[in-house]
Amino acid sequence: MGFREMNAKVVEATVAPGQRLFSQRGAMLAYRGEVSFTPNLRGGQGGVMSMIGRRVANEDTPLMTVEGSGTVLFGHGGHHVQVIHLSGDTLYVEADRLLAFEGTLEQGTMFLGAQGGVMGMVRGQVSGQGLFTTTLKGHGAVAVMAHGGVVELPITPQRPVHVDPQAYVAHHGDVRNKLSTALGWRDMVGRGSGEAFQLELSGSGAVYVQASEEKL
Repeated sequence: MGFREMNAKVVEATVAPGQRLFSQRGAMLAYRGEVSFTPNLRGGQGGVMSMIGRRVANEDTPLMTVEGSGTVLFGHGGHHVQVIHLSGDTLYVEADRLLAFEGTLEQGTMFLGAQGGVMGMVRGQVSGQGLFTTTLKGHGAVAVMAHGGVVELPITPQRPVHVDPQAYVAHHGDVRNKLSTALGWRDMVGRGSGEAFQLELSGSGAVYVQASEEKL
């Protein structure tokens, strides 16, 4: 299996017998071959507890299980699509940004407060994300959606990356994050979230940033 970017907004996935992938419901554009699409009631590979976590977070994005033999074109809402390849590490991404991912990846959820305590929860509210985020772990490919295209920025111990929370799409690797303010509280009165807050990511990995501050 695997994903191939047809253009900025469409990816092609190859489906092989004995393998499967998951896609957001309504994301299939066209397909060739003998391919089946069935509603996924177990929350991907993460099982029941993963599904419960997303429901509590109001991030229970409906998924379809895709199986058979053929190729499928995926796209949704005219959003730009970025394919991310994982080699044993974990991707952190909002559930509604997932277009499709390979069944070799284990899906789960993580409470944002676990990455920074109370500030993790504040980050979720400021960025417009829920208090939980979706995790995908293992070896395989993921297709995520964004507004206006995506840029991958490497994160190294010597060079942390500061991101507008509303432009944040996803990150992977051994990365820590914290929310900071670029302005004094007095200066922030009457301002929107925007650039008053910055998400600082440090460690080793990469962060994906969209060319827009608009949520999906």
